[in-house]
Amino acid sequence: MDAQEESGMSAQMLLDPDPHGPAAAPPVSFDRDSAWVYFQGEMRRYRDCHLGPMTHALHYGTGCFEGIRAYWNDSQQQLYLFRVQEHYERLRQSTRILKIALPLGTDELTAVTTDLLGRNQFRSDVYIRPLAYKSTEDIGVRLHNLEDAFLIYAQPFGNYIEAAHGTRCMVSSWRRVDDNTAPARAKITGTYVNSALAKTEAYENGFDEAIVLGQDGHVCEGSAENLFMVRKGTLITPPVYDNILEGITRATVMQMWAEDLGLPVLERSIDRTELYVADEVLLCGTGAQLSPVVEIDHRPVGDGEIGPYSRQLQRLYSQLVRGQVEKYREWCLPVY
Repeated sequence: MDAQEESGMSAQMLLDPDPHGPAAAPPVSFDRDSAWVYFQGEMRRYRDCHLGPMTHALHYGTGCFEGIRAYWNDSQQQLYLFRVQEHYERLRQSTRILKIALPLGTDELTAVTTDLLGRNQFRSDVYIRPLAYKSTEDIGVRLHNLEDAFLIYAQPFGNYIEAAHGTRCMVSSWRRVDDNTAPARAKITGTYVNSALAKTEAYENGFDEAIVLGQDGHVCEGSAENLFMVRKGTLITPPVYDNILEGITRATVMQMWAEDLGLPVLERSIDRTELYVADEVLLCGTGAQLSPVVEIDHRPVGDGEIGPYSRQLQRLYSQLVRGQVEKYREWCLPVY
């Protein structure tokens, strides 16, 4: 049996849509107060972690974070952290921009995260939130002369976007932050008010999600997801210089498209109306995972159903994050 057959992947699987979409672990009960949290350099119960009302990051958004997922493989009784080291390297880039010192190296952060998940005895899909922030309790807008702090919190987590039959989007009236205003490539807590405004505008107008344009009118991304469109078998996504987040899931999708589907990938600026004539549109991110878009601004994407390429990417992604695809196994760190 070759590696492709062993992983459960076949040429036919990449062509046939999975009508059920990606498998997800069922929701579980979770006692947040008694959960373990890595806080101020030690493991504490959630109920024993406290921030002062004058914490600088609370008032000025002077923090940065990551979103990391771990996926439960029931047949193996194993929890896999997905691309955890890449996430911590991106967090380190964000902290450099925000002048925050991380207390640990990437390997140590990975070990602490694994320990945290094990202590909480998770047996489901999990979302992990590392947060580095300015902890000084003081008034004054600045980054200098402030203390840094760091924590990691985790909880069971299912789908960020609940849209089994596809996501309905609107192009937001809010524009994406510009790199010279607030660095879009850093996951800075304060700049996510931009995402919150776009998301709520879309929700209050009857849509599931927002698509945000840059200051020059080009498509950037969703409120908290990278964006792809498919035209004539080519996967197209905005380049990093169009003020997008340098997404880890984005990089994963691009590699799957090129290596597993054997089709071209193109990074270039996208005009708004290109979305209206695209064959398929896909949002992706650690939280959102892979979310196909079936409608934009009351216009159907393609035939208004989840497209075959999006369906196959969903299926492959669901397999690889649970350690079921041999060629991507190095991205999956077992917790137990």
